[in-house]
Amino acid sequence: MTQRVQATINGGHFEGEVAPQELLLDFLRDRLGLTGTKQSCEVQVCGACTVLVDGNPVEAFMRHAAVQCGFCTPGMLLTAKALAARGLDGDRGEIAVAMNGNLCRCTGYHSILDSLTELLGDPA
Repeated sequence: MTQRVQATINGGHFEGEVAPQELLLDFLRDRLGLTGTKQSCEVQVCGACTVLVDGNPVEAFMRHAAVQCGFCTPGMLLTAKALAARGLDGDRGEIAVAMNGNLCRCTGYHSILDSLTELLGDPA
């Protein structure tokens, strides 16, 4: 049994059949070839497979060298987008607490916090 879906992804239109057990991650990577979406923990707890629905604030991440292997980046960016939508400003301590559900194995978090402080507008 499949479900007919329509979606606009990265500006392109998709229409087709999707099995109910097909993960969004697998759909994006395997069927659409969008390999920027990463799989890491396989149990949806590390944030690596997170995707942005709208927007992609990656400039500050590049400036602060907060992107290394790239596995945590989608989750970090999507969480940052949610924090901005909630009105969280660039207070570094608040950002660190809010980001505690995202795991990173490469950067040591300092460059990520620098990036997010910039993206969310440092109040100082």
